[in-house]
Amino acid sequence: MQLEAVTIDIGTSRPLVLLNTVDSDELGAHPLDRVRIASDGTTTGIVKVTDELVEPGTIGMTEPLDHVRGSVDVTLAGIPESVRYVRKKLDDVELKAHELETIVRDIHEDRLSDVELGAYVSAVYANGLSLEETKHLTEAMSNVGQHLTWDSTVVADKHSIGGIAGNCVTPVMVAIVTAAGITMPKTSSRAVTSPAGTADVVETFCDVEFTIDEIEAIVAEANGCLVWGGGVELSPVDDAIIRAENPLSIDPPGQLTASVLSKKQSAGSTHVLIDIPYGEGAKVESLVSARKFADDLKRVGNHLGIDVSCAITHGTDPIGRGVGPVLEARDVLSVLEGAGPESLRLKSVRLADILLEHCGVDASAIDILESGRALEQFRRIVAAQNGDPDVKSDDLTPGGESTTVRAERSGIATRVDNRQLCDLARRAGAPLDARAGLVLHRTVSAPIKDGDPLYTIHAETPSKLAEAEGLAERLEAVRVRSKADALVERR
Repeated sequence: MQLEAVTIDIGTSRPLVLLNTVDSDELGAHPLDRVRIASDGTTTGIVKVTDELVEPGTIGMTEPLDHVRGSVDVTLAGIPESVRYVRKKLDDVELKAHELETIVRDIHEDRLSDVELGAYVSAVYANGLSLEETKHLTEAMSNVGQHLTWDSTVVADKHSIGGIAGNCVTPVMVAIVTAAGITMPKTSSRAVTSPAGTADVVETFCDVEFTIDEIEAIVAEANGCLVWGGGVELSPVDDAIIRAENPLSIDPPGQLTASVLSKKQSAGSTHVLIDIPYGEGAKVESLVSARKFADDLKRVGNHLGIDVSCAITHGTDPIGRGVGPVLEARDVLSVLEGAGPESLRLKSVRLADILLEHCGVDASAIDILESGRALEQFRRIVAAQNGDPDVKSDDLTPGGESTTVRAERSGIATRVDNRQLCDLARRAGAPLDARAGLVLHRTVSAPIKDGDPLYTIHAETPSKLAEAEGLAERLEAVRVRSKADALVERR
C-alpha cells in the first residue's frame, strides 16, 4: 500500500506509526501489529489506529521515525521471533544464548511494543535468570552500542546498586583514585526514581553531557571524568529495559547484574568495585542475599574479563546530610575541603581504599584526601568539563522555600527511613529542581529532645514545598522512641 508519510508529535520515544481506520482495514493491520515501511531504506513501526490524527492515504510517523518523508510503501510485518522467547521465559523456561541475543537485538531495534517489553521484564522478575542466562544476556547487551577504549592497562570503575539516600560517594572516590594515578573514566546515571543520580549532582559543578571523543579528551587531560552515561550509547538496551522496569518499581537481580556489567564492559573498565548496601529499606534486605548477589557479580565479571570486587555495606541509614542534587553536591565538596559529613567521608575513604588495593596501588585514601590532593584533582576534572574549579561548598545554596520538621517527643532516633526521605525530596521537586531536597539533622541512635529539628525540606516554589509538607505529615521518616521503648525495639 502506498501512503504519504507525515510527521506526528505525540510525545513518545517508541516507534509508533498512526494509520487511519480506512487504511488499517484495507491493509489488515490491527493496533500493536507491525508494519514494514519502505522508502530510501526499510524500517519497522508499531501500529496505532486513529481517525483523528491522520487522514486516509497518510501514515503518521512519530519521533523515532520522523526522518521518513514522502511516499512510502507499507506492508504487514510478522511478529518478531523474540516474542516467542519472551513467552518461553514467562513459562519459566531457561533461554539459550541466541534467544537472549535475539531479544536484545529486537529491543535495540525497537521491534517490541511496550506491552511485549513489559512482559519481558515481568518474566525476568517472576522467574529470575540463571547464572548462564545472566552471562549471555550481559554479553549480548554489551555488544550493542558504542565502546570506550583506553591505553591504560588498569581502568578503574565503581558502581552502587543504589537505594540509599544521599549516597553520593562517587565524586569523592573518583577524585581520590585519579589523584593516586589510576585512570577512572566514570560514566554515571541521572536519577530515575531517586532524588539525585551522580550525574545530577555533578551537573551542579560542570557539564556532564559529552561525545565519546570529548570524553576521551577530558580523561587525557584530567586522568578521569564524571559524565552522564546517557550522552553516549553504552549498552543502550539497558536504558530501554530500565524505562520498562520503572513503572513497575522492579529491579530483578539477574537483570541488574547484566545492566551494571554490560555498561562497565562498554566503558572499557578492567577493575570494578560494586557497592551493595543491604538492610531494611535497601534494594537488598539481607546479608545472605547481598553475599549471593556479590558472588554472581564476580562470576559474570570473570566471564567478561572484568576484575570485579564487591563491598557489602550497611544500607539502613542515609549517607551524608543532604538529599537532592545541590544538597548532595554541597556535602561532596565539604568532604573534599576537609570537613564533613562524617558518614560520607568515611564511606568514600573506605571504598576508595578498597578500589586502590583492588587495582594494585599502594596508596592511602585518607592521606590523599587530607593532603588536599583529592580536592585539587576534583577541580581539574570540573575545569576539564567546563565548570568553575574555584566553587566552594558555601556557594551551593538550596531552594529558598523551606520548612523544618521537628520531634514531637523526647527519646532516641530508632530509624531513619531511606525510602520516605527520597519520596519527600522528590515531592519537593528533586531532581528536576536541582536546589530542592532535604537536609537531615538527626541519625539513628541520636538522643532527641521534644522540638529538636529532624530534617529540613527545601523547595524552589511554594507549591512544591506545600506538597512535600503534606506528605511529611503522613510519614514518619525519622522514628523517635522513648529510651525505654528504644531499648525494647533494639532487643
